Parts: sequence; C-alpha cells; structure tokens
Amino acid sequence: MTFQSVLTQARSEHRTLLNEVEAKQVLGEAGVSVTVTTLATSADEAAKQAEAAGYPVVLKVVSPDIAHKSDAGGVKLNLNNTAEVKAAYAEIVASCTKAVPNANIVGVAVQHMAPQGTEVIIGMTTDAQFGPVMMFGLGGIMVEVLKDVSFRLVPLTDRDANQMINEIKGRPILDGVRGQPASDIAALKSTIVKVAKFVEDHPEVRELDLNPVFAYPDGAIAVDARIIVAEA
Repeated sequence: MTFQSVLTQARSEHRTLLNEVEAKQVLGEAGVSVTVTTLATSADEAAKQAEAAGYPVVLKVVSPDIAHKSDAGGVKLNLNNTAEVKAAYAEIVASCTKAVPNANIVGVAVQHMAPQGTEVIIGMTTDAQFGPVMMFGLGGIMVEVLKDVSFRLVPLTDRDANQMINEIKGRPILDGVRGQPASDIAALKSTIVKVAKFVEDHPEVRELDLNPVFAYPDGAIAVDARIIVAEA
C-alpha cells in the first residue's frame, strides 16, 4: 500500500490521522524498521492474524477518537494463545466503548510482541516558519517526564542525525548503564535519516511519532507509529 493510496483513503473519509496499521505500512515501504501490524475487525480475525504473527502478540485499539490507547483500556500485551486473543479483543472493544462512548472503533491492531529494548522517540512536527522539524529523545513515558529531546530541520544529513543522538542528556543510557546492553547507534541514526527522507518526500505529512522505538545491541524497531497529514 503506497503513501498516496493511504492518503487518498484517509481524505475520502475526511480524516487527517493515519491509524497505526496505515502508518507502519507506509513507513515500512520507506525502509523504516517497524513491527508488522495488521487490522482485525473481529475476534476470529484477530486470532488468525495472531497465529500468523507468532506468539506472544499485542492487541491495540484502532480508533481516530482514542489518542491514549492504554488509558482507555485499549492495549493488551503478551497474549500467548487463541483464547487469550479472542478474550482480549472483546475486552478492548468493551473498555474503549465505555471510556469513549461515541468513539469510532475501526478494529484492533495485531502485532508480534517485540522484545523489550531501550525506548527512544523519533518524531517530526511542522513549524509555521521553518517547516518540518525532526525530534529525537528518550521514549515511552520518559519523553513526557524528562522532555530530553533534540531537534533538527529537514532535510538532514547523517551528521545531523548523529548530533541529535549525542545532544540529549540521556545519551549515556544508549551506551549501556548498570549492566544494560549498549544500543545500536548506527541503527538509530539510520532510522532518523530514513524518517526525515520520508517526511521530505511527502510534504502532506504534518506530524509523525514513532514512540517507542526499541533500540537493541543490533538494530532498532518502531513498535508504535502515528502520522497526521494535512487536510485536502
């Protein structure tokens, strides 16, 4: 699925938010390492997709009206069999319907549960004066608590990406602390550059978040993704 086809579909539905499945599809085509994620619209479909993805799996609600999925009960982790997946699907729909009664629940995203890594965020926003701006920092809830991030204008180079990584105060965490393994800095740098190129190639993109990206000793992978595009 190309970015233009996803964009056309979103605009035909009068929405500017690409759901997680769509965002990962277009980023994956751009060479960004993401967890393969599929959309299930029933418990039976979720179970089939979970088998294909390989256990353990994660289920997450897909809805343009639910920004914070965990707060609405829209995330189920470490599911290990068909029964757990089917039960989780029903629980997600029930919890999210209760939390946000008028939410349009498109379905549930199904993905293999990636091994835990060091969490970082790679994002982009659009400045009214300077245009697209890339962001890098420690991810997960840490980005909200510490706000330890760096910025660069698009387009950017490998050197820019390297500087972004080195500028954050939490940089020593990426080198490994208290017995934790060091992160693959080259993989993080490559991901930043690829996302920046994606943004440069698609000026319709207004905001983008990969949070978290799991950084490993060998490689890095985005396990959640969000893209906002301009209105038609």
